[in-house]
Parts: sequence; C-alpha cells; structure tokens
Amino acid sequence: MDDRTLNDLLRRFGLSDKEIDTYLSLLEHGEAKASTIADAAGVSKRYVYSVSESLADRGFVEVNDHVVPTTIRANPPDEVMNRLRSDVDAIRPGLEERFSRVERRAEQFEVIKSRVTVIKRIRTLLEEAESEVTLSISAKHLPEVRESLVAAVDRGVLVLLVVSDAENDLADSDLDASALNGVASVVRTWSEAMPTLLTVDSAAGVVAPPELLRRSDTDRQAIHFSQEQLAPVIVGSFLGNYWPAASEVATAEPAPLPAEYTNFRHTVLQATLHLRAGETPRVTVGGRWTESDEPADLDGRVVEAKQGMVEPTNNEFPVQHSLVVETDDGTVTVGGKGAFVEDVEADLVRIEADEDGVAAD
Repeated sequence: MDDRTLNDLLRRFGLSDKEIDTYLSLLEHGEAKASTIADAAGVSKRYVYSVSESLADRGFVEVNDHVVPTTIRANPPDEVMNRLRSDVDAIRPGLEERFSRVERRAEQFEVIKSRVTVIKRIRTLLEEAESEVTLSISAKHLPEVRESLVAAVDRGVLVLLVVSDAENDLADSDLDASALNGVASVVRTWSEAMPTLLTVDSAAGVVAPPELLRRSDTDRQAIHFSQEQLAPVIVGSFLGNYWPAASEVATAEPAPLPAEYTNFRHTVLQATLHLRAGETPRVTVGGRWTESDEPADLDGRVVEAKQGMVEPTNNEFPVQHSLVVETDDGTVTVGGKGAFVEDVEADLVRIEADEDGVAAD
C-alpha cells in the first residue's frame, strides 16, 4: 500500500493530516520523546502532546507520562484494528436509535416554574459538563445535586461552588464543612440568600430566584438557557459579585502532573496550588499573541499566578486569571479566552512538574 492510500484510509477514521504525520512518525520510531516526533512530523512539541492525547483516547498510541521526559509509544496495529472494530460496534445502536426518531432541537431559553424541574436541569447540565462549572445553590438543596458535583470533579472538571443560606442550614443538617470536601475544586459559603446560578462550559446554565426553591406557592420563574453569549456574563457576575462575598471553606488538592487543560481558569488554579505547595510548574502554551494575532507556542516556568479563586486572591479585577511565565526569551504573561492585557491568549496549556519538582527560592 502506498503512502497516499494509507493516508486516505486514516482520514476516514477522523485523523487530520498532522495527526496522520504524527502517528506514522510514531510507528517508525516505536517509542520516542515528544521533541523527536515533533522534528520528524514537522509540528510543534505542544501539538505532539495534544495529538498524542487524542490518539491515546482512540487506542492508537500510549502516552507514558509517568517518566520524565514523557514518551509516546505506538500500539501494535492488530491492537488498534481490534479497538476500531469495537468502537464501530459500540456506536451502531446509538446511530440506529437516532435514525429512527426525530429529535426536537433544543431551545435557547426555557422557562421553568417548579423547584423539581430546576434541580433536574441542574443535575443534567452537571452530568454533561466537560471543563468548567460555576454554581451557587442553597445549603438545603445541595444534597440533591451533590452526587452530580462529585462526579464532575472526578472527571477533571473545574467546579467553583458557593453554598448560600449556609449558616443555619449547615448547622441544622448533616452537611457540615468536612462533607463539602470532594464536591468542588473550591467551595465557599455565604449566610445570605442568593439566586441559584449555574453555568456549564460557558455555554449553558440555569438562573433561579431564591423564592422559587424556597416556596411552592411563588409565581417566580427560572430560566434554563443554552446560549454562549449569555453564559460568560453570568460567570462574570458570579465571580465579580457573589464569589468575593462568600468565605472559602474547602479547596481540592493539586491535581497530579502532567495535566492538560483547554479551560484556562483551571490551568491557573492548578498552577496556583502547585506553586503554594512549593513546586515549580512548567507549562507548554499554545495560542496567539494578543498584539499581533500571530500563533504563539511557548515553554517555560510559571513564576506567578494572578487569580481570584482561592485565598489569598491577588487579581486586579474579578475576571483576571493569568500566569507569568519565564521563558528562554524573557517573561511572558498568559491569559485565557478573550485575553487583552496579557501577551498571549492561550487555548491549550500542558502543565508539568519541573525536573527537580521544587520551587526556586
């Protein structure tokens, strides 16, 4: 089989041209460092990391991130073929089910009139979360969504949680501060009542007034929305108005490294936690230079994190979450989606421990 035919067949399995080049280079090397494969495939090291994770998920390769430096090994072709056949068999029932019924397109807005439906929508959205959740909910109703929150944290989702009406409800129930561990990346409590606000992946969420969850005879209504333009506004209100007013009661342990994030707030939280643990995070960042709009690809040590998620906070405005990275070419500031005061807007960040694993004095 010539190279063109092989490439065409691999494209049918959803591989891009660069993914194909990376995979074929891995087959030729068997096992190699990311830098070796990057040189052979003509792509950046950051791209090799990203592609390798994708190829690993589909069974094409194995990423050995328990060694330093990380290596990538191509799986035997027979093993890959068996995995692909299994995947095809697995998706058939779902495709047939969708082919046999007509699904109504999800509305951008849904008016909700009952507490039961609000809780149901919150659970559903939490189960669908892939990268980030912000949620404020009363202590009384937290147990109804607790399992969904724990599952989201276990999937690696960033969860920022405010428990409102907390003073009396926490004291009168079995839900004490220790029971909050595991439900979120960071938990804050507030004794006052506040709206139930949920955003998931900055794309969808729920807004409900306190009365709707407190009383059955109210005429107040909630909104379930699916609109990417609205969700960031809700996140900004959550972080700017409610989060600072609440008190931090629980914070998760730093995630094991290496780790890769498309959600930049999660990147900043993990960098902060590792810095405070006396470690030196190193990052590989892909994105764009904010001044020139040219692609950016950089590696370096994180020397500072500016954030407002965990105490003590040090950001200059509520939605500022950024990293100061020391590279071979100088110090660079990195922000997330929509960054404008930082040098680089990141869309993908890989965090690794420095080789000695200890922060410099």
